[in-house]
This record gives sequence, C-alpha cells and structure tokens, in this order.
Amino acid sequence: MGSHSHEVTDAILDTLKRAGSGLKEVGVRFALAGGCAGYARGAAPSLHDVDFALVEEDVPLALKTLENMGFRTERPPEDWLVKAFDEEGVLVDLIFQLADRPVTPEMIGRATMINTAALSLPVLEATDLVISWILPLSEHSCDYSGLLPTVRAMREQVDWDRVAGVAESSPYASTFLVLLERLGVIEKPTPVPVDRWP
Repeated sequence: MGSHSHEVTDAILDTLKRAGSGLKEVGVRFALAGGCAGYARGAAPSLHDVDFALVEEDVPLALKTLENMGFRTERPPEDWLVKAFDEEGVLVDLIFQLADRPVTPEMIGRATMINTAALSLPVLEATDLVISWILPLSEHSCDYSGLLPTVRAMREQVDWDRVAGVAESSPYASTFLVLLERLGVIEKPTPVPVDRWP
C-alpha cells in the first residue's frame, strides 16, 4: 500500500510540474491550490489531483496550452472550474471560483513562489488557502478531520486574524477556528473586518 501511495504521489507531482511549467511559460495568472499547495507549504502529502486557481479570463489560454501539451480537457456542469487529464489519467482542476467567489488578480498577486517538485511555482498565500478550505464547510460537508493536520502544519504561515474576519460569516468555518484554539493549535484570533474576499 505504501509503495502504491508513493507512485500515486510521484505521478501527481510529475503532472503538476508539466502543467505548471506550461501555464507559467504562456503567462497564465495562476497559483497552486488545494492539497498540492498544502504540500508545497509543508503539510504531509495527501494528493488526489492537481488544483490550480486562476483568473477566469485566462481559462481559454490555460485550456489551449494544456491541450497542446496532450491533455484532454473537459467542461463539467459545475460553473466554477474546468478539468484537464494527462495521458496517465491524472486530473488537473483549473478553478476560477473559490468558495463561490471569483479568483482575482489580487489573490494571484499574493501567491508566493515556492520550489515545488523541482520547479518554482506560485502557491496561494497560506491565509487565502485556509480560507478557501474552510468557507465551503456546510451542514452537508463538515469534515474537520482532513483539515486539521494540514492546517496545523501551516499554522505559522497564516494570518489568523484575517481568517477569523472572513470566517465570521460562516458558523461552520468559525467553529473550526474555535476547535483550533481549544486544541492549542492557534491563539484566540481577533477578527479583522474584511470588506471582501478574495
């Protein structure tokens, strides 16, 4: 099981490297998101696919670029992402809305260049990343167990006051912050009023 897990992780990182390199070369405004971004920021690998956040205007260029590289692309019914699959079937999600909000050039501008899979790629700012994970929590999808170890590994990179300001609108997101506080992962944050996110 362990060796298979390594093979899956290696395949995903290879796809991340290929796709990220291609998008970077043509100037798509994007940043690594999801589990791969958590991994790039020091969390344990729990990788199922590659997630890139990008500005919606750049979706056609991103799709064309990946198609030219041999990826099969797909526009699913969901109106917040498009998909691309490499020859090995590894999925790349191109996400232009996070937590029902459009990905903005400002969010991409806050991304940090981090060496990931031997390639320097923009990775979503840790604060934006945590917000993108906890805002979608709801009555029907409220699994804190997967988030805990990842967020714990990244806690010192996150502006928790800003997270708390955004999370105030969601009982599920704000409760997760209380859990982090009770577990001693973070100090009690002082919510910073946020006009809008992202």
